[in-house]
Amino acid sequence: MREVAARAGVSIATVSFVVNGTKAVSEPTRRAVTEAMQELGYRNNVVARALASKRTRIVALLFPADVQRLSRIALEIFMSAATRASELGYHLVLWPTGTSPDDVSDLVSGRLVDGVIVMEVRMDDSRIRELAALDVPFVSIGRTADTHDLPFVDMDFERTVADGIDHLEGLGHRRFGLMVEDLEGGPLRGYGPTTRTERAFLQETAARGLGGQVARCAPTPVGGRAAAGELLAADPGITAVMLLNDQAARGLISGFDAAGRHVPEDVSILSLASSTEVGALVEPALSTMDAPGPELGRLAVEMLLARLDGTATELPHALLPCLLHVAASTGPAPAAR
Repeated sequence: MREVAARAGVSIATVSFVVNGTKAVSEPTRRAVTEAMQELGYRNNVVARALASKRTRIVALLFPADVQRLSRIALEIFMSAATRASELGYHLVLWPTGTSPDDVSDLVSGRLVDGVIVMEVRMDDSRIRELAALDVPFVSIGRTADTHDLPFVDMDFERTVADGIDHLEGLGHRRFGLMVEDLEGGPLRGYGPTTRTERAFLQETAARGLGGQVARCAPTPVGGRAAAGELLAADPGITAVMLLNDQAARGLISGFDAAGRHVPEDVSILSLASSTEVGALVEPALSTMDAPGPELGRLAVEMLLARLDGTATELPHALLPCLLHVAASTGPAPAAR
């Protein structure tokens, strides 16, 4: 470290500040130190740094190990969180865990990480309770039923549903369906996004005097095809369907086609908490309420590091909207033409 300081023309203390991230330094000084480290072949020893500072500058992103697929939104969250952590001088590791408190306790008890970000949050989530009991700095991407003492960032599913209904109601639709993934009996039973979306849909349609039917199905084309039949059986007059189950979208369209109901001429379809890119993979291209995946990852890291650094002035809460992208799958209701 002494050689690095001499090469950069700074004090040993300044080199330590840059290496450990324990004190802010100017960008020119930081650049001079890092260039000197590169020229001298200096490699920062994470273990030694942790012993000296009692900080590893590593944060873990917890993801359920028993979830068998990763959505595009989850990947966007991973990438943006890792990028932002690196920009702020931290390493972010993806840590697959089970859903039991012991899995979380094993991670944090060894002081391998300074803090934790939790993903795929259920309304009643034992991981959240365990982190709170262990007094570990954490932020969740998602909300439990009780958010009073929960530091979180999440999509605003209630607003997303309302905005989606605004779009479809503005096209003359009055009889709605919602297709969500059937999570009963699986590792994501009580999954926050699904629970909140379904609840908001039923409340919003009832408040507006609109018809509202819900179908739950497997995240497959076969499941989507069955959901189309279920929705039409519940209300043959349905003209608009919102979905939180992209993997079943093709089957949903196919099921309506088989019943002589074509998209968007007879039925409009709007995908919630999705993305324009995913919607474009379906024919006709889906109108979507685009999820703020990159913003969720970035903001979660910033919130957690503010807690670690002691700069957070209050418990962080943030709800981010999904933004409407109109494509080919939504159009005027048949009676409105």
